[in-house]
Amino acid sequence: MVSKVLKFILICINFLYLGDVIYAQDPVYSQFYASPLQLNPAFAGNTYNPFLAFQYRNQWPTLNAYVTYSASYDQSISDLNIGTGLSLLSDDAGGGIYKTNQASAFFSYNIEINNNFHSKIGVEAGYIQTQLNWDKLIFLDQLDPRYGTLDASGKPNFSNEKRPDDLTKGVLDFGAGILVYSNTAYFGFSAKHITSPDVSLYSKNNNLFIGLPTRLTLHTGMQINIDNNSHNTAFVSPNVMYVQQGEFSQVNGGAYFGFDNIFAGGWYRYAGKNSDALIGLIGFQKDIFKIGYSYDITLSGLSGNSGGSHELSLTLNFDNTEGAKRKRRMKDMQDCFKMFR
Repeated sequence: MVSKVLKFILICINFLYLGDVIYAQDPVYSQFYASPLQLNPAFAGNTYNPFLAFQYRNQWPTLNAYVTYSASYDQSISDLNIGTGLSLLSDDAGGGIYKTNQASAFFSYNIEINNNFHSKIGVEAGYIQTQLNWDKLIFLDQLDPRYGTLDASGKPNFSNEKRPDDLTKGVLDFGAGILVYSNTAYFGFSAKHITSPDVSLYSKNNNLFIGLPTRLTLHTGMQINIDNNSHNTAFVSPNVMYVQQGEFSQVNGGAYFGFDNIFAGGWYRYAGKNSDALIGLIGFQKDIFKIGYSYDITLSGLSGNSGGSHELSLTLNFDNTEGAKRKRRMKDMQDCFKMFR
């Protein structure tokens, strides 16, 4: 009886994933600072030399829910006041039921407002591909009250749901963003999917989909240097991020702490009308390498059943080679983005 109950719960979860096909939302990293291009295209060119970022997120592992991977590259061309970048992202929902792959190119332009304030404007152009594994879906008409998804002879029950003509779809996608910053504080705004691309695999005649909702993000923060030496090795960055996409919204508030080779942080995430998670971070940085691990403690109704969320990040910042450090001191970066590097 217990196994049948567990099976039914998993079936219901799989059925809910079908709703994600219709009302898709973007994955949002807890370590948003480790993949700045995913946060705001204006971050393209945040370093003089190449900056490589790799990220992995496993959300609610006991429910086999969402696994997200991403990789990105960007750097500035300082003589032209521009930044360029590329990113790849893959999101797997429901253990391979629904996959989203994205490839994007980024461009930013730096504007000096005055000696104390700068602004960067960024744009993003990309391609989104969605894939549905129809054979992994389980529908209500396949459920038998006594035998679950099987009939009395042990054979799988069939569904009368109509299979889409095409289980893969690709569309163009565009976004834009802006950053305003000084050497102590920053404010940013970005809009992804500004054309609301149609990623649905269903016919529009079904009235099930009106396009991927535009994702609006507001984010702000400060950098408070704790020591006064020229390297600013100890600092704290309190920050807030607000994300709105369709009917979904979330607020992250917390702080990032850096001291020599060690960094850590803590955030509270409030989603919709509910407390969602507490986020803890620990990491190590040495030369060009920076690696971080964070864990989301679920506070919502899934608490105790989701397994939380695990996230790993690895960045390679070639501004931190000895030769690049000397050049950077000569140019003297006047911003507050140390946590993003």
